[in-house]
Amino acid sequence: MSDRSLLAPAFAVGATLLLVAALAGLAMTASAPESASGDDGAGDTTGAGTATGLVPANATLDAVHGAGVTGENVTVGVVDVTGIDGDDPALAGRVHGTRAFGSDATVTADESTHGTAAARTVAAAAPDADLYLASFDGSDDFASAVRWLVAQEVDVIVAPVSFYGRTGDGRDAVSAVATTAREAGVVFVAPTGNVARGHWRGAYDRVDEPVTATPDTGRLVFDVGPRNYLRGERGRLSVWLSWTDPGEDYSVALYWTNGEASSRVATSERYAGDRPTERIVTRVGPGSYYLVVRGPANATGDSLRLVSPTHQLQRYRPRGSVVAPATAREVVGVGAYDRDADRVPLYSSRGPTADGRRGVDLVGPADPTVADVPDRFTGSSAAAAYVAGVAALAVDADSDAPPSVVERRLRQAATDVGPNGTDVHSGAGLVDAVTAARAANRTSVRP
Repeated sequence: MSDRSLLAPAFAVGATLLLVAALAGLAMTASAPESASGDDGAGDTTGAGTATGLVPANATLDAVHGAGVTGENVTVGVVDVTGIDGDDPALAGRVHGTRAFGSDATVTADESTHGTAAARTVAAAAPDADLYLASFDGSDDFASAVRWLVAQEVDVIVAPVSFYGRTGDGRDAVSAVATTAREAGVVFVAPTGNVARGHWRGAYDRVDEPVTATPDTGRLVFDVGPRNYLRGERGRLSVWLSWTDPGEDYSVALYWTNGEASSRVATSERYAGDRPTERIVTRVGPGSYYLVVRGPANATGDSLRLVSPTHQLQRYRPRGSVVAPATAREVVGVGAYDRDADRVPLYSSRGPTADGRRGVDLVGPADPTVADVPDRFTGSSAAAAYVAGVAALAVDADSDAPPSVVERRLRQAATDVGPNGTDVHSGAGLVDAVTAARAANRTSVRP
């Protein structure tokens, strides 16, 4: 069975989270009460920028390109769940290898896709870099695609996808293959995700009284009650519940309500993976919807993670919302940054990882505007593609530098945009192509 629906190319429109699994056709929203609260609150200003007068991303790239740093003799691998338009003129002469992994995967498409937009962004940021393009179906195919790119001896890999149903500690199979690529000498770049407002993580330590019909089970209490309402548009809905103790059983149910009566719409089913996971995939219409998490009748203290990549949760916790493969060790996790508002947008996933690492290394422009791409290609995927292009420039500027040095230079060259310096919202800051090139001893580069 394919697990394509557990991942998605990430994009956001305005301040609304629209994390979409392109091949699965996700376009999901539902209505819910207006009030919403979470770890940082619906009016979250955490991560608001401190930098002012930031120049456009393409202006900084023009300065680097003008100094002769264009990604020449550098190879970048793009691995995406969607196909890529093989006839895209922006990629003509740039692609040196393509391959699809999985029975349902295709590496070519008849129109511009999420993968095409990612490749275009990399190509615009590093105009002389060679590209290798891979598409895949499920998580096993993702691993095969990454291994193929490593075998092509690429210098940088960008994977603008998000895998759900993982516990977030970097020990899952998807994260492991990204770490293996990094250990093989590749700079691996991945988006942190766009699910900060569709994420809840906590302990199963507050349980209400057992339901009469099911006396052996309890319901998790979110703040003031067991209901966690959803906000968004009608359409396809995706919800993931994962936990750490394989000896326990939990589930999540979706309900519709008119304010007076409620009816159950769907109950999660076990998803085959390397961690205990339950999933709901359905469609929702008009009205209000909420989730209820069920488990043992007594509190267990087990760590649970509830994620909806398609809807905002009323009771959400942005902290720890980074998704795989950005949760992998040694991977460059890239969050989104709204240059107009001078802040990390509310949807951009936050660290730390479940095992205590920062999770967010850098942020990049959520709308880089360096290439002609569809309007929907914004958010952490677009930011990651831009950072991957800048990483290719850093490799060009010092081809002898190992990945650790390239990554350190990117972090050290970043513009601090966090309220307290390096943090789990913006990492080391907004990537800066000019300063990164200077750090690689190209002192002739000027903004």
